Amino acid sequence: MRPPTTPRERSAPDPVPDTGETPAHDARAPREPAGPPSREEAAPSDPGSTTRPGRVVAAWPAVPLLAALALWGWAVRHTDVSALDDYGLVSALHPTFWAGLAVLTAGFWFTVRDPRRRAGWPAAYVLGLLVMERATQAVLYPTPLYAWAWKHDAVIDHLLTSGGLQSADRLGDMAVYDQWPGFFAAQAALVRLLGVDNAAMYMAWWPLVSSVLLLLPLLLIYRTFTRDRRLIWTALWLFCVGNWVGQDYFSPQSVAFALHLGVLAVVLRRYGRPGAHGARQRQAVWTVLLSVLVIAIVVSHQLTPGMLVVTLLALALTRGHRDWIPLVTTVVIFLAWCLTAALPFLSAAMPDMIRSVGDIGANVETGYGSTPTGTGAVATSWAARLLSGSVLLLALAGVLRARELRRRALPLLLVAAAPLPMFVASSYGSEMIFRVLMFMLPGAAFFAAAALLPAAQLPGARLPGARLSGARTPSAAPGEAHPEPAARRRPFSRSRPSLPSPPTLPRLRYAAWLSPLVLLAATLAFVPSYSGKDRVNYFPPGEVALVRQLFDQAPDNSLVVAANRNYPLAYEQYWRVDHYWFLEDTRTHVDDIVRDPAAVLARDMAGVAAPARAYFLLTQGQMANSEMNGQLTAAQLRRVRESVADSPRFERVARNSAGVLYVLNPAS
Repeated sequence: MRPPTTPRERSAPDPVPDTGETPAHDARAPREPAGPPSREEAAPSDPGSTTRPGRVVAAWPAVPLLAALALWGWAVRHTDVSALDDYGLVSALHPTFWAGLAVLTAGFWFTVRDPRRRAGWPAAYVLGLLVMERATQAVLYPTPLYAWAWKHDAVIDHLLTSGGLQSADRLGDMAVYDQWPGFFAAQAALVRLLGVDNAAMYMAWWPLVSSVLLLLPLLLIYRTFTRDRRLIWTALWLFCVGNWVGQDYFSPQSVAFALHLGVLAVVLRRYGRPGAHGARQRQAVWTVLLSVLVIAIVVSHQLTPGMLVVTLLALALTRGHRDWIPLVTTVVIFLAWCLTAALPFLSAAMPDMIRSVGDIGANVETGYGSTPTGTGAVATSWAARLLSGSVLLLALAGVLRARELRRRALPLLLVAAAPLPMFVASSYGSEMIFRVLMFMLPGAAFFAAAALLPAAQLPGARLPGARLSGARTPSAAPGEAHPEPAARRRPFSRSRPSLPSPPTLPRLRYAAWLSPLVLLAATLAFVPSYSGKDRVNYFPPGEVALVRQLFDQAPDNSLVVAANRNYPLAYEQYWRVDHYWFLEDTRTHVDDIVRDPAAVLARDMAGVAAPARAYFLLTQGQMANSEMNGQLTAAQLRRVRESVADSPRFERVARNSAGVLYVLNPAS
């Protein structure tokens, strides 16, 4: 007869947490004989006495998360944005905001490294980070940020009122929106679906929405190469704090970038592996989905399809993803659009595009009117540079120290390097360097996260008796991750007595605290990098009201003259009102205006025929942009304003704390 089993033998084994690591022991090894049950094991336990403490321990990550959000809520209630200085939102934020970020980062770090915690807690922390990063401005500012967001709202308004866009020969620099109208058509449909007046009703929250949209494709991409949730969520955190370039605002780029990552997720998980007839049929379904995503990108943005093509080309050069279907599909759709709908714009822009090819120096420089000027502008600019440089250096360190991960996640390394050749192609309006950084970030953040994890905890670490945490193996199905074979053990001829190791406590403490401190520094550096120019990007309600008053009274074919285009509603009714920004003219003409503002401006505005009028508008946003970007100083702008105010050629129409509006007298 078989002897009765003990309570220890009858009990089920404890579940192993899914951390991406496997236990160091071999499951096939013989078990040690079980001894008699202890008094604690034999005695029946009180369910309430064990369940309640277990629930408390399992829920402790909620404490720092809720504390951080509470500190954030207190900060936004006690932050005054009525008088921003050259440091933007950085100097205006209440100190509890910084404390909340520190608490959130610390809670995330200790939660994501605890193997007993469920994967939902790191996700909650990343969402909390996005709320503190991207929702702060929407809560603090009563009007949407960015002049470009207001410009896109004007395009949508025109699409809603007229039912279509204008031809390229009429609108000049607005022609690009006629050739790539996908984003604006979708937003016009959304405005009507929501029943709101215009997109300005919700575009202040667009940075948060567009950033959340990036999480799913990034999660799918990272899970293609590892199951270690510490590496996955740390990479997502670094991506969120490293994505400071400001392309998440209400723009076609924000949606196109999310679609770009969606295409990469499909390609990395569903292509490149030979399969049977059924697998090929499933791949045909994924090709249809891929085509839909690519079409949405191509009809919405000009640069993203080019970035996608070079990235897919780099992936196709690897053995694991040598499938030309995604690349050929993207190229065919891209060329079809360029040779049909976008041909009028490309025909006019092609000479300049050809001249910029190969001119790397000109493609990466910012040019006149984009040079940070002043202590605050320079400090925030350097914070952004140091943040991006730190993420790239961490990525390089992760590539060098994680040999097995580098081999397994080679496609992500190619994703990070593929945008670099775009420096040769074009300057993209002096923004190419920022776009390249943004497209490099998904791959760079993954390897930067590997640099922050201890070497023994990296996927693929060669530990005695341990299995490698899984990514895809050659025999795995596309998109699935399986553990690799166990690491080989070094044979020993005979056992040797173990010697006591020297004390390593200081080194362990240094290594344990260095990574969270680096993560905290990067998280705090995001704020000045992202919000340091809010003095330029924020338009108070008075400025919005002043510009709206201008367009409410301007007759058709009128002319609006301003220092630059950095003011709200700058393109309001652009199909019937012309604009002239004199700081974008030649430097010689700008100097003429500074010497004799009223006379030169009156001469420039004299060609407007009645009943149209010529208006001169100078607002708070224009002055901030001119001062902080090295166009004209505050003294020069005051001279322009005073000269126009004292001239009999101009008549003042409206004035408030945010700006002043003049009209040129017809007799002039």
